[in-house]
Amino acid sequence: MDYLEQKYILLLSPQLTLFKKKSNSLFNFRCPYCGDSQKHKTKARGYIFPKGNSYIYKCHNCSVSTSATKLIKYVDEKLYNQFVTEKYREDRTAKDIAIGERISPDKLSTPIKQMLKLGNSKLRSLKKVSQLKDNHPARQFVLQRNIPFNKHYKIFYAPQFYKWVNTVVENKFSSIQTDHPRLIIPFYNKEGDMFAFQGRALNGENPKYITIKVDNDKEKIYGLDDVDWSKRVFVVEGPIDSLFLDNCIATAQSDLRVGGDDVVLIPDNEPRNNEVVKQVKSYIDDNYNVVIWPSDIKEKDINEMVLSGKTERDIKDIIARNTFNGLLARTKLSEWKRV
Repeated sequence: MDYLEQKYILLLSPQLTLFKKKSNSLFNFRCPYCGDSQKHKTKARGYIFPKGNSYIYKCHNCSVSTSATKLIKYVDEKLYNQFVTEKYREDRTAKDIAIGERISPDKLSTPIKQMLKLGNSKLRSLKKVSQLKDNHPARQFVLQRNIPFNKHYKIFYAPQFYKWVNTVVENKFSSIQTDHPRLIIPFYNKEGDMFAFQGRALNGENPKYITIKVDNDKEKIYGLDDVDWSKRVFVVEGPIDSLFLDNCIATAQSDLRVGGDDVVLIPDNEPRNNEVVKQVKSYIDDNYNVVIWPSDIKEKDINEMVLSGKTERDIKDIIARNTFNGLLARTKLSEWKRV
């Protein structure tokens, strides 16, 4: 049985309503094609099961029948691209990729080409969090932060952070005596080149975040490889926070100002921090759309909101209802800083 297909079925599972693993090779959930029963919300009539050396999907409500890989593509095309890339790496001759097609490298889609390019970088010596065992401390950390499963491949693990950094930026650290493990969060440009990265401490080391530029000419913005500037773009400070929102980038610094026709700046929820209040006022003065958090939100940032039990939909709704500019933003800021 194809272990890689099963791995990506499980990575997709958070997006499949009422997903259950019935056995080692049988999975059940509500059909994403027809939505399943509209009267009985607990009915789940979609099944993934093995056939030959692969998995297939069948819905006993709408009778759709397809391969598991086509189901993955239907629900989450980015995850599908990741699957195809990993499959391609396993088979260097490019035979029988994903659904049995023969695909040559020059016919791969742009996202897949980008991911293959990333695999040839210095990151190749590291493991992605998605490749770590469930009991690995770094994987446990990411799971405990409730970072979406389909974003785990974006984060890497460096068991010796200083040593690895010195392979990327020569002699960045003159001493590696206090070396320690960290998560690595790469910053890519649109072409898939890593121009910076952030190391996130796992065991209380200071500083918590170390951000290093590989190309000093590039502006330090995380998420440029995925952002669609033709749509509304959301801007947060922390790369991890950005993983919880669609079309979101992060500046990895307190100043959130970026160029763009339609951007929404989302500062941390720290009304008693004078520096944050000054920053928000400057955004409003520069005519940005800004989120002013309502008084009933107590968490500091988006990840804390997720950990408190808020869903992605909850957070999107809160952001949509509390995005302001101009005079109304100034009024809301006056209320917020008194919270």
